[in-house]
Amino acid sequence: MTKFALALLIGATAAGAAAANTPVTFGTNWLAQAEHGGFYQAVADGTYAACGLDVTIQPGGPQVNNRALMLAGKIDFNMGGSLLEQFSAVQEGIPVVAVAASFQKEPQVILTHPGKAKNFEDLKNLKLYLGDAGYASYYQWMINAFGFTPEQRQVYTFNPAPFIADPESGMQGYLSSEPLMVEKEGGFKPDVWLLADQGYSSYSTLIETMADTIATKPEVVSCFVDGSIKGWYSYLYGDNSAANAMIKKDNPDMTDEQIAFGIEQMKAAGIVDSGEALETGIGTMTDAHIKDFFDKMVAAGVVPADLEYTKAYTLEFVNKGVGMDLKK
Repeated sequence: MTKFALALLIGATAAGAAAANTPVTFGTNWLAQAEHGGFYQAVADGTYAACGLDVTIQPGGPQVNNRALMLAGKIDFNMGGSLLEQFSAVQEGIPVVAVAASFQKEPQVILTHPGKAKNFEDLKNLKLYLGDAGYASYYQWMINAFGFTPEQRQVYTFNPAPFIADPESGMQGYLSSEPLMVEKEGGFKPDVWLLADQGYSSYSTLIETMADTIATKPEVVSCFVDGSIKGWYSYLYGDNSAANAMIKKDNPDMTDEQIAFGIEQMKAAGIVDSGEALETGIGTMTDAHIKDFFDKMVAAGVVPADLEYTKAYTLEFVNKGVGMDLKK
């Protein structure tokens, strides 16, 4: 074989391999940030491509509903929030299924002024700035489990100024965002109460897809889940510079400081890699864990007791220890 013919053969083989990669679009639930880092990592370092997927990440945002696009068949996977979204889909008869839990802990927090509360129950002595979604979900659990009251709730307009000005108040937030924002705008470091550490046991940042995708393209689902899990290990414990560059390209307002803070908080609190994930890998979900959260939501009056909640998820693609060798 001549060198020219060999070159043509190699080129054709490479082109064929590239053509064989399946196009996949993954929609996130907000603007690009460190909390999406594992997915960007798997694109940046070729992990998805190595499994035969050509993945495009489609950022969410205030005017973007990526779940609706998935329901319409425009994207393949979506970044869900907590298990309550999955339960709601079952209640509404929408065939959306969670296939992995990127976060073992929901990053929802309550912020208080330094020293104002010695323990979580002390928050019952404060007014609490909460949005409507939070009031209808985790605050109903706080009322049921700890005796918080509806009267404590103040409407949160996503402006931290009222909280910053009032030491006798608390404010909802996201572990890797609002604490830094308050520190910069208010000039003090708030105390942070992670609801997951108080028993609010929802998984979060779920990977979800349509039931039909699982039935007809299980190999694509498996590759995407495995690639995402490996991406999270590499992002948290390896060189994440290329992924962070992609994040900043998709979200020009994102800063290195905010990314570093997000990673630090996720690692310190065990948001991604803790609990059962230490044994069976990032992405882990279990029947017992989901039932525990479901029972708490039933007791709080958030979901009906007769909901067939097991339709909301599958364990087919997780709990296999994928990527654990990448943890350094």
